[in-house]
Amino acid sequence: MRPSPLLTLLLVAGPLACATGPVVRPTLSSGVTPVAVAPKAARDAGALRVMTFNIQSGLRGLAQVADVIRAESPDVVALQEVDVGSTRAGGEDQVERLSALTGLKYRAHFGTTKLYGGHYGIALLSRYPMESLAQYPLPTPRGAEPRTLAHAVLDVDGREVSVYATHLIRRPFNGAARVRQSVFIANLLAKDARPRLLMGDLNDDPDSRPVRLLRRQLQDVAKVTHADAKGTYPMPLFLGSLRIDYVMACGAFTPVSSRVLHVGASDHYPLVADLRLAPAATPKVAIEAPAARDAATTTAAAAAP
Repeated sequence: MRPSPLLTLLLVAGPLACATGPVVRPTLSSGVTPVAVAPKAARDAGALRVMTFNIQSGLRGLAQVADVIRAESPDVVALQEVDVGSTRAGGEDQVERLSALTGLKYRAHFGTTKLYGGHYGIALLSRYPMESLAQYPLPTPRGAEPRTLAHAVLDVDGREVSVYATHLIRRPFNGAARVRQSVFIANLLAKDARPRLLMGDLNDDPDSRPVRLLRRQLQDVAKVTHADAKGTYPMPLFLGSLRIDYVMACGAFTPVSSRVLHVGASDHYPLVADLRLAPAATPKVAIEAPAARDAATTTAAAAAP
């Protein structure tokens, strides 16, 4: 798939500690695999279904990951831990392959580092065209794995919608670094006037400071829809699971429902959310009051020679 002329690739430069290689620019995953476009599920106008899924580089089988996505028929998917061209992935472009298997035609990979001879990072799959892409390196401690914020502007039925995706630095430590990363993300999103979503693996609890910072301007969809008791990262033995994967939405969206899928395709469970996008505001047209219009007409007539 050749990039559309409308596509603008942006990279905000900045210092970034990198242990294993340079950051790569966001790219459309372009390949020769044909994509049978998935039919859009019957949903009301303004309805949007999204998913976030840490796929663990497809180590349990990329076809299993695709089956999970396809069964839910999402419009947009944020993926974390995605390989492109690595020996671990058998040289495969996992974004391209998942696009072909799920029918989500539009795709982009946001590499954070080079790993196993390929690129490693996060990705987006979309039913809707991607008008522009941007990638922002997040503040990361020296020597730690680089982290990034991906941004795609989607054309959703003629309306621009911003979709952000990320994967914050790992737990159980690095809490201060996650705070800095959340502050960076919050400041960036506050400057975006479009309807906006943030999805990804935040590697922290719902009541942690990094997540609370993001909740100042975004809704935690699982919390709003009362699905917040379900974890997304299963722990061994009797330890239960952690809720560290999120769909967050600005006030332009009404959360309808959300659910965690207890599937074994990865070490994380995917989170699916149904949202409703509010209609775009209609610009107000000033209408002159009849009395004022009549008075103006009378004055003009009296002044005429």
